[in-house]
Amino acid sequence: MSGTGAGTGVRRRVVVLGSTGSIGRQTLEVARALPDRVTVVGLAAGGGGGPGTPSVRLFAEQVLEWRPEVAALSDADAAREVERETGVRVLAGPEGVLEAATWPGADLVLNAVVGFAGLEPTLSALAAGKDVAVANKEPLVAAGRLVMAEAWRTGRRVIPVDSEPSAVFQLLDGKPARFLRRIVLTASGGPFYGWPPERLAEVTPSQALTHPTWRMGPKITVDSATLMNKGFEVLEAMNLFGLAADAVDVLVHRDSLVHALVELNDGTVLAHVGPPDMRYPIQHALTYPERVPAPWPRLDLAEAPPLAFDRPDLSLYPCLSLAYHVGRIGQSCPAVLSAADEVLVGAFLSGRLRFTDIPRLLEEIVEAHTPFEVASLEDARRADALGREAARAVLAG
Repeated sequence: MSGTGAGTGVRRRVVVLGSTGSIGRQTLEVARALPDRVTVVGLAAGGGGGPGTPSVRLFAEQVLEWRPEVAALSDADAAREVERETGVRVLAGPEGVLEAATWPGADLVLNAVVGFAGLEPTLSALAAGKDVAVANKEPLVAAGRLVMAEAWRTGRRVIPVDSEPSAVFQLLDGKPARFLRRIVLTASGGPFYGWPPERLAEVTPSQALTHPTWRMGPKITVDSATLMNKGFEVLEAMNLFGLAADAVDVLVHRDSLVHALVELNDGTVLAHVGPPDMRYPIQHALTYPERVPAPWPRLDLAEAPPLAFDRPDLSLYPCLSLAYHVGRIGQSCPAVLSAADEVLVGAFLSGRLRFTDIPRLLEEIVEAHTPFEVASLEDARRADALGREAARAVLAG
């Protein structure tokens, strides 16, 4: 991670993309708790569903609370509604979100935009000289090399917000790559840990949305149940930290207290331990490279359960195996996998697909894809479109 960060006591001027989602709301909660360290200068969201929807009403409330220098909604009708209600100018459309991502008054952009739509704002923010705290995996899965190349070109930082990559980022803390043997990401195992694989065909959306430890949006919660989310974290970590797939391991740790481990080449293993609370990695991203007191509940190790680990049963989690396979191939395959997964998870949540069909169809899509190099945003868009088209085709078939 290259670039310059905030100096001692410096207030970060932050734009929050995806402010109405789970991570966006928690980011604003952290900002409220750190008024001397964080100033929210920009807010942006999708406005999906149009005027009058709960997310648009929430955005209007956020605009009234924060009075940001820049506000943007992808949905033009929703943008006009919020502008009328708040008296604050709201930029409209995807170009409005990009303007927020490159706002001159910001030095950090926290990108919590869901899905592939987060890639262009990430690249644009880096090109505009902003550090980017990445809370969504898709940009680093679909075009991680492209993102990291832009970060190196501009001398900016990419700071992971997702709990496990954030833990690795904190553990490495500038250690030279030659000191590193491997990293270990932990997974809760989701709600179906220990189930016989044959029972998974019966899984309902409501069951898949019951995560044992984390509070997340529906898509990522289903991905956590299949362990596709952990597979995406493997791909994300490969790009963030310049690792081969076989240097990234996964262990099941049901209590989600150990978020990641780093094994150094002398055999030393460093562990990142903390409560399963996204406000911690969000605060780290907002205040990095400083450490400031956190008001969130602390972990009492004397009261914590024993720290137990297990290897994931790949017959229960075929999506994890598929992610490793895709990571070894590289090129456009991760983008295709990510895009197809988004479509298939949506079909499962709407009752059009069985839970066990998700990994089966993803494997079919990946095997039929002819990989190509992702050297530009247009290449990434093409790969994303191919993944979505292939997923829609298998659903229609």
